Amino acid sequence: MNKKRLPLIAGNWKMYKIPIEAENFVIELDKKVSSFTDREVLVCPTIISIPRVSEILRDSQIRVGVQNVFYEKEGPYTGEISPWMLTGLNVSYVICGHSERRQIFGENNKTISLKIQSVINCGMTPIFCIGEKSEEREKGLTFSIIEQQLIQGLSGIQTHKLVIAYEPVWAIGTGKNATPQQAQEVHSFIRKKLSEIYSKDFSEYIRILYGGSVKPDNIDSLMAQPDIDGVLVGGASLKIDSFARIIDFKV
Repeated sequence: MNKKRLPLIAGNWKMYKIPIEAENFVIELDKKVSSFTDREVLVCPTIISIPRVSEILRDSQIRVGVQNVFYEKEGPYTGEISPWMLTGLNVSYVICGHSERRQIFGENNKTISLKIQSVINCGMTPIFCIGEKSEEREKGLTFSIIEQQLIQGLSGIQTHKLVIAYEPVWAIGTGKNATPQQAQEVHSFIRKKLSEIYSKDFSEYIRILYGGSVKPDNIDSLMAQPDIDGVLVGGASLKIDSFARIIDFKV
Protein backbone atom coordinates (compact mmCIF):
# COMPACT_ATOMS: atom_id res chain seq x y z
CA MET A 1 0.00 0.00 0.00
CA ASN A 2 1.31 3.42 -0.95
CA LYS A 3 1.07 5.64 2.12
CA LYS A 4 1.03 8.77 -0.08
CA ARG A 5 -2.47 7.86 -1.29
CA LEU A 6 -5.14 7.92 1.42
CA PRO A 7 -6.82 4.49 1.45
CA LEU A 8 -10.51 4.48 0.52
CA ILE A 9 -12.82 1.78 1.89
CA ALA A 10 -16.15 1.99 0.05
CA GLY A 11 -19.33 0.02 0.67
CA ASN A 12 -21.68 -0.50 -2.28
CA TRP A 13 -24.99 -1.57 -0.75
CA LYS A 14 -26.61 -2.28 -4.13
CA MET A 15 -30.38 -2.91 -3.82
CA TYR A 16 -30.40 -3.62 -0.09
CA LYS A 17 -31.57 -1.80 3.06
CA ILE A 18 -34.78 0.20 3.34
CA PRO A 19 -34.28 3.75 4.68
CA ILE A 20 -34.69 2.94 8.38
CA GLU A 21 -32.17 0.10 8.07
CA ALA A 22 -29.74 2.42 6.32
CA GLU A 23 -30.17 5.06 9.03
CA ASN A 24 -29.56 2.62 11.88
CA PHE A 25 -26.55 1.14 10.09
CA VAL A 26 -24.69 4.41 9.57
CA ILE A 27 -25.38 5.57 13.11
CA GLU A 28 -23.77 2.39 14.43
CA LEU A 29 -20.95 2.45 11.87
CA ASP A 30 -20.07 6.03 12.73
CA LYS A 31 -19.52 4.99 16.37
CA LYS A 32 -17.13 2.24 15.31
CA VAL A 33 -14.96 4.10 12.80
CA SER A 34 -14.98 7.70 14.01
CA SER A 35 -11.44 7.41 15.39
CA PHE A 36 -9.80 6.61 12.03
CA THR A 37 -7.90 9.48 10.42
CA ASP A 38 -5.54 7.57 8.11
CA ARG A 39 -8.21 6.14 5.81
CA GLU A 40 -11.41 7.32 4.14
CA VAL A 41 -14.72 5.48 4.58
CA LEU A 42 -17.57 5.66 2.09
CA VAL A 43 -21.10 4.22 2.05
CA CYS A 44 -23.26 4.07 -1.07
CA PRO A 45 -26.91 3.41 -0.12
CA THR A 46 -29.88 3.23 -2.47
CA ILE A 47 -31.05 6.59 -3.75
CA ILE A 48 -34.12 6.73 -1.49
CA SER A 49 -31.88 6.57 1.59
CA ILE A 50 -29.46 9.26 0.45
CA PRO A 51 -31.18 12.34 1.96
CA ARG A 52 -31.47 10.89 5.47
CA VAL A 53 -28.09 9.13 5.46
CA SER A 54 -26.43 12.32 4.22
CA GLU A 55 -28.08 14.30 7.00
CA ILE A 56 -26.94 11.83 9.66
CA LEU A 57 -23.37 11.81 8.35
CA ARG A 58 -23.04 15.53 7.63
CA ASP A 59 -20.57 16.05 10.49
CA SER A 60 -19.06 12.57 10.28
CA GLN A 61 -15.82 11.41 8.68
CA ILE A 62 -17.84 8.86 6.71
CA ARG A 63 -18.48 9.99 3.15
CA VAL A 64 -21.68 9.38 1.17
CA GLY A 65 -21.87 8.15 -2.41
CA VAL A 66 -24.50 7.04 -4.89
CA GLN A 67 -24.50 3.93 -7.03
CA ASN A 68 -25.49 5.39 -10.39
CA VAL A 69 -26.59 8.56 -12.19
CA PHE A 70 -27.67 9.68 -15.64
CA TYR A 71 -25.43 12.14 -17.48
CA GLU A 72 -27.99 14.80 -18.46
CA LYS A 73 -28.81 17.60 -16.02
CA GLU A 74 -32.57 17.17 -16.45
CA GLY A 75 -35.11 16.15 -19.07
CA PRO A 76 -37.63 13.48 -20.14
CA TYR A 77 -35.67 10.53 -18.71
CA THR A 78 -38.16 8.51 -16.69
CA GLY A 79 -36.71 6.97 -13.57
CA GLU A 80 -33.30 8.65 -13.79
CA ILE A 81 -31.38 10.88 -11.36
CA SER A 82 -28.74 13.40 -12.43
CA PRO A 83 -25.61 14.43 -10.48
CA TRP A 84 -26.96 17.97 -10.48
CA MET A 85 -29.97 16.78 -8.43
CA LEU A 86 -27.58 15.48 -5.76
CA THR A 87 -25.81 18.78 -5.15
CA GLY A 88 -26.54 20.01 -1.64
CA LEU A 89 -27.08 16.47 -0.34
CA ASN A 90 -23.55 15.94 0.99
CA VAL A 91 -22.76 13.42 -1.76
CA SER A 92 -19.03 13.07 -2.44
CA TYR A 93 -18.74 10.08 -4.79
CA VAL A 94 -20.65 8.44 -7.63
CA ILE A 95 -20.04 4.87 -8.84
CA CYS A 96 -19.85 4.85 -12.65
CA GLY A 97 -19.79 1.76 -14.86
CA HIS A 98 -20.21 -1.01 -12.32
CA SER A 99 -20.24 -4.39 -14.08
CA GLU A 100 -23.87 -4.92 -13.09
CA ARG A 101 -24.76 -1.69 -14.87
CA ARG A 102 -22.82 -2.87 -17.93
CA GLN A 103 -24.21 -6.41 -17.99
CA ILE A 104 -27.80 -5.97 -16.83
CA PHE A 105 -28.58 -2.45 -18.04
CA GLY A 106 -26.47 -2.33 -21.19
CA GLU A 107 -24.13 0.52 -20.30
CA ASN A 108 -21.04 0.86 -22.46
CA ASN A 109 -17.77 2.77 -22.31
CA LYS A 110 -19.25 5.77 -24.16
CA THR A 111 -22.22 6.27 -21.83
CA ILE A 112 -20.00 5.65 -18.81
CA SER A 113 -17.60 8.34 -20.03
CA LEU A 114 -20.50 10.79 -20.28
CA LYS A 115 -21.50 9.95 -16.70
CA ILE A 116 -17.95 10.47 -15.45
CA GLN A 117 -17.79 13.93 -17.04
CA SER A 118 -21.22 14.87 -15.68
CA VAL A 119 -20.24 13.81 -12.16
CA ILE A 120 -17.02 15.85 -12.34
CA ASN A 121 -18.92 18.87 -13.66
CA CYS A 122 -21.13 18.75 -10.56
CA GLY A 123 -18.16 18.72 -8.17
CA MET A 124 -18.29 15.05 -7.17
CA THR A 125 -15.74 12.29 -7.63
CA PRO A 126 -16.50 9.40 -9.99
CA ILE A 127 -15.48 5.87 -9.05
CA PHE A 128 -14.87 4.42 -12.50
CA CYS A 129 -15.32 0.63 -12.50
CA ILE A 130 -13.48 -1.59 -14.94
CA GLY A 131 -12.85 -5.33 -15.17
CA GLU A 132 -12.83 -8.42 -17.32
CA LYS A 133 -15.27 -11.35 -17.54
CA SER A 134 -14.27 -14.93 -16.76
CA GLU A 135 -14.07 -15.98 -20.42
CA GLU A 136 -11.95 -12.92 -21.24
CA ARG A 137 -9.45 -13.79 -18.52
CA GLU A 138 -9.33 -17.41 -19.70
CA LYS A 139 -8.50 -16.20 -23.22
CA GLY A 140 -5.70 -13.98 -21.93
CA LEU A 141 -7.56 -10.79 -22.78
CA THR A 142 -7.50 -9.17 -19.34
CA PHE A 143 -5.01 -6.41 -20.15
CA SER A 144 -6.51 -5.57 -23.55
CA ILE A 145 -10.01 -5.31 -22.06
CA ILE A 146 -8.75 -3.11 -19.23
CA GLU A 147 -6.85 -0.88 -21.64
CA GLN A 148 -9.89 -0.47 -23.89
CA GLN A 149 -12.15 0.41 -20.95
CA LEU A 150 -9.65 2.97 -19.66
CA ILE A 151 -9.03 4.67 -23.02
CA GLN A 152 -12.70 4.82 -24.02
CA GLY A 153 -14.10 5.57 -20.57
CA LEU A 154 -11.62 8.38 -19.90
CA SER A 155 -11.77 9.87 -23.40
CA GLY A 156 -11.69 13.66 -23.03
CA ILE A 157 -11.63 13.46 -19.21
CA GLN A 158 -9.09 15.81 -17.63
CA THR A 159 -9.17 15.74 -13.84
CA HIS A 160 -7.43 14.54 -10.71
CA LYS A 161 -10.89 14.12 -9.17
CA LEU A 162 -11.11 10.46 -10.09
CA VAL A 163 -10.98 7.00 -8.50
CA ILE A 164 -10.54 3.77 -10.47
CA ALA A 165 -12.03 0.49 -9.23
CA TYR A 166 -10.76 -2.76 -10.69
CA GLU A 167 -13.50 -5.35 -10.31
CA PRO A 168 -12.92 -8.65 -12.11
CA VAL A 169 -16.45 -9.58 -13.15
CA TRP A 170 -15.82 -13.24 -12.37
CA ALA A 171 -15.20 -12.34 -8.71
CA ILE A 172 -18.25 -10.16 -8.04
CA GLY A 173 -20.82 -11.89 -5.84
CA THR A 174 -19.36 -15.31 -6.69
CA GLY A 175 -17.36 -15.95 -3.54
CA LYS A 176 -14.25 -16.13 -5.73
CA ASN A 177 -11.69 -13.41 -5.52
CA ALA A 178 -8.50 -12.54 -7.30
CA THR A 179 -5.45 -13.41 -5.27
CA PRO A 180 -3.59 -10.39 -3.92
CA GLN A 181 -0.92 -11.09 -6.52
CA GLN A 182 -3.43 -11.25 -9.39
CA ALA A 183 -5.06 -8.02 -8.22
CA GLN A 184 -1.69 -6.28 -7.84
CA GLU A 185 -0.66 -7.33 -11.34
CA VAL A 186 -3.73 -5.66 -12.87
CA HIS A 187 -3.51 -2.61 -10.60
CA SER A 188 0.11 -2.12 -11.65
CA PHE A 189 -0.95 -2.36 -15.30
CA ILE A 190 -3.74 0.20 -14.74
CA ARG A 191 -1.31 2.64 -13.13
CA LYS A 192 1.11 2.20 -16.02
CA LYS A 193 -1.67 2.90 -18.54
CA LEU A 194 -2.77 5.99 -16.60
CA SER A 195 0.79 7.30 -16.82
CA GLU A 196 0.65 6.82 -20.61
CA ILE A 197 -2.80 8.41 -20.98
CA TYR A 198 -2.03 11.31 -18.64
CA SER A 199 1.33 11.50 -16.86
CA LYS A 200 3.49 9.74 -14.28
CA ASP A 201 2.45 12.25 -11.62
CA PHE A 202 -1.23 11.67 -12.42
CA SER A 203 -0.88 7.90 -12.18
CA GLU A 204 0.87 8.15 -8.81
CA TYR A 205 -1.86 10.43 -7.45
CA ILE A 206 -4.93 8.42 -8.51
CA ARG A 207 -6.32 5.81 -6.12
CA ILE A 208 -7.09 2.38 -7.57
CA LEU A 209 -9.49 0.21 -5.57
CA TYR A 210 -10.02 -3.54 -5.76
CA GLY A 211 -13.52 -5.00 -5.74
CA GLY A 212 -14.69 -8.59 -5.98
CA SER A 213 -15.66 -10.74 -2.96
CA VAL A 214 -13.68 -8.60 -0.51
CA LYS A 215 -14.04 -10.03 3.00
CA PRO A 216 -12.53 -9.59 6.46
CA ASP A 217 -10.27 -12.59 5.89
CA ASN A 218 -8.61 -11.25 2.71
CA ILE A 219 -8.56 -7.49 3.31
CA ASP A 220 -5.16 -7.39 5.02
CA SER A 221 -3.34 -9.25 2.25
CA LEU A 222 -5.05 -7.14 -0.43
CA MET A 223 -4.18 -3.85 1.26
CA ALA A 224 -0.55 -4.94 1.64
CA GLN A 225 -0.11 -4.67 -2.13
CA PRO A 226 1.66 -1.47 -3.28
CA ASP A 227 -0.88 -0.48 -5.96
CA ILE A 228 -4.09 -1.38 -4.10
CA ASP A 229 -5.30 1.85 -2.50
CA GLY A 230 -8.57 0.60 -1.07
CA VAL A 231 -11.54 -1.61 -1.82
CA LEU A 232 -15.06 -1.40 -3.19
CA VAL A 233 -17.02 -3.85 -1.05
CA GLY A 234 -20.38 -5.43 -1.88
CA GLY A 235 -21.97 -8.05 0.38
CA ALA A 236 -19.50 -7.69 3.24
CA SER A 237 -20.40 -3.99 3.57
CA LEU A 238 -23.97 -4.85 4.55
CA LYS A 239 -23.08 -6.12 8.02
CA ILE A 240 -21.60 -3.87 10.66
CA ASP A 241 -19.00 -6.25 12.06
CA SER A 242 -17.63 -7.41 8.70
CA PHE A 243 -17.49 -3.91 7.21
CA ALA A 244 -15.92 -2.48 10.37
CA ARG A 245 -13.21 -5.16 10.24
CA ILE A 246 -12.53 -4.36 6.58
CA ILE A 247 -12.22 -0.68 7.44
CA ASP A 248 -9.87 -1.65 10.28
CA PHE A 249 -7.45 -3.40 7.93
CA LYS A 250 -3.98 -4.21 9.19
CA VAL A 251 -0.86 -3.81 7.04
